[in-house]
Amino acid sequence: MRVRLDVNLLDYLLVAIYFATVLGIGFAARKRITSSLDFFLAGRGLPAWVTGLAFVSANLGAIEILGMAANGAQYGVMTVHYYWIGAVPAMVFLGIVMMPFYYRSKVRSVPEFLRRRFNGATQLLNAITFAIAQILIAGVNLYALALVMEALLGWPLPVSVVISAVIVLTYITLGGLSSAIYNEVLQFFVILAGLIPLTVLGLMKVGGIGGLVEKVRQSPLGEGGVHTWDGLATGENPMQAHWIGIVFGLGFVLSFGYWTTNFAEVQRALSARNTNAARLTPIIAAYPKIFIPLVTVLPGMIALVLFSDLGKGQAYNNAIPLLMRDLLPNGVLGIAVTGLLASFMAGMAANISGFNTVFTNDIWQAHLVRERDDDYYVRVGRIATVVGVAMGVGTAFIAAGYSNIMNYLQALFSFFNAPLFATFIIGLFWRRMTPWAGFWGLLAGTIAAFVSYILYKAGYVDFGTELNASFWGAGLAFAVDVVVSVVVTLVTTQKPEAELRGLVYGLSDVTLEDDALAGDARWYRSPMLLGVGALILAAVMYGVII
Repeated sequence: MRVRLDVNLLDYLLVAIYFATVLGIGFAARKRITSSLDFFLAGRGLPAWVTGLAFVSANLGAIEILGMAANGAQYGVMTVHYYWIGAVPAMVFLGIVMMPFYYRSKVRSVPEFLRRRFNGATQLLNAITFAIAQILIAGVNLYALALVMEALLGWPLPVSVVISAVIVLTYITLGGLSSAIYNEVLQFFVILAGLIPLTVLGLMKVGGIGGLVEKVRQSPLGEGGVHTWDGLATGENPMQAHWIGIVFGLGFVLSFGYWTTNFAEVQRALSARNTNAARLTPIIAAYPKIFIPLVTVLPGMIALVLFSDLGKGQAYNNAIPLLMRDLLPNGVLGIAVTGLLASFMAGMAANISGFNTVFTNDIWQAHLVRERDDDYYVRVGRIATVVGVAMGVGTAFIAAGYSNIMNYLQALFSFFNAPLFATFIIGLFWRRMTPWAGFWGLLAGTIAAFVSYILYKAGYVDFGTELNASFWGAGLAFAVDVVVSVVVTLVTTQKPEAELRGLVYGLSDVTLEDDALAGDARWYRSPMLLGVGALILAAVMYGVII
């Protein structure tokens, strides 16, 4: 069912100003590009607050805005598990434990770290699967952009896709990661400016929090729609999920697999100015992440009680657009539309900047064309950006086949991120793990996730819901990866310890200089202190609505 908004000249003007600003940042960032390090990692010179906001904004794309609102409408308050157990602990773990290995090894990407820890075959396998995943996820963001432009602004779908793609393509090609990151900081505030009024007006419409809770109880979700942990022991809840799937599948495998190994996110931390800033990046991001459900999940629940056809004749993905149509006056509507466009562009920019870096460094330079000058690889990166956006246009129509794009995204994460996390975490803490164990474990885990999903879709196994199928598929992928990695390790040769220094826990690289800056020892720059604070805050939020 189509959703149309009554936009006027003021709304269009706000959108146009935003697009002009985004392109202006791209042209300004181009002047700072003098090397491949500048293009792919912003010269490793950005402060923690910039990279932290970029880190959370890069994830605040279609996955968050349309996907989490759709989940809020479909599953109720249980959706907050994606944030408080499915994001914050992993983000803190990345900052405290893993970023020192990433940053101080001076790698340019996650696949490059895998090459140094394991071998070139493992690097290539991860680079290929990552590149495929980023193109598919970029397609989700493009599809969401096109939905907004077509359904809300009246632009035809093909035109919407092309215009959106060209804008993202322009500022990434011009300014590389610097352009993406500074735009992501801007987009973070634009997104909030659009979603906060929508949430406030929605709550006023349903009688505040108390009114919303009562109306959700009377909806098809029932009592389960307003609780986070009730029914998880029996599977009698809107998600039909078991606590094992939530805690192990989502809270451990999918969450840690995404946040600690997804280069589209890690890349933001790698652009920080020193090790401490890199460690603080995901931890700073964890604080706004805790409160994002208030402007994503909450509007989804509001839409559920306001629109009786949601999930029937109307796709769950339309929860936010429907609220915008019925609640926002002109001017505020323009800000909200701009916020949606900003969120989708931030998400796609993260995908494409990650894709061009991995394709250039870990596929083209590492395995196809070696030992060329720096300018050559910057050109390859720009060409990869064009190709990546073009392929993203094609994959946008795959996402169109899903009523809830979050289900599609979680399936992709179970395929690609869950087995990678298993390989990575074993290799980080078990120095005995061999190079070929890394390759075969990663391959076996990826295949296991695909097989699990195919069996579910074919009806051979019943996980209840597609989302729950992703949780169990992720757990299976992790377990298979671990078993295969151990078995292969027992029959193959490990790397010498000298080659593992700085890459595994307990073997530090003594040749590295301390890169601490003045002020890093202050309490408010302590990754450990701020990380523990984020965990406590997430637990408190659970206590508020348990």
